Amino acid sequence: MVNVPKERKTYCAGKQCKSHQPHKVTQYKAGKASNFAQGKRRYDSKQMGFGGQTKPVFHKKAKTTKKIVLRLECKKCKTKKHLTLKRTKHFELGAKKAETGHQY
Repeated sequence: MVNVPKERKTYCAGKQCKSHQPHKVTQYKAGKASNFAQGKRRYDSKQMGFGGQTKPVFHKKAKTTKKIVLRLECKKCKTKKHLTLKRTKHFELGAKKAETGHQY
């Protein structure tokens, strides 16, 4: 279980900052794939017509987790950067820390 705070003070490489600044933390999510990217256009034209599947379809999936990528946005200059964390099955952003020990 990885719990990351929603704000983190870290180095900002933006032109105005070049120092440690507070950053807003969100989880990175890949955008929707474009239909007009060169690889997709090439694949679609190759698939057209008769002849079945033309490129290999990947089946031997080995990994059960994905690496967590954080998107850090500087609160001062709005510069964004990515920070990769280790693989984990459970990831939380800004959850309250669980109290250790017995609770009454």
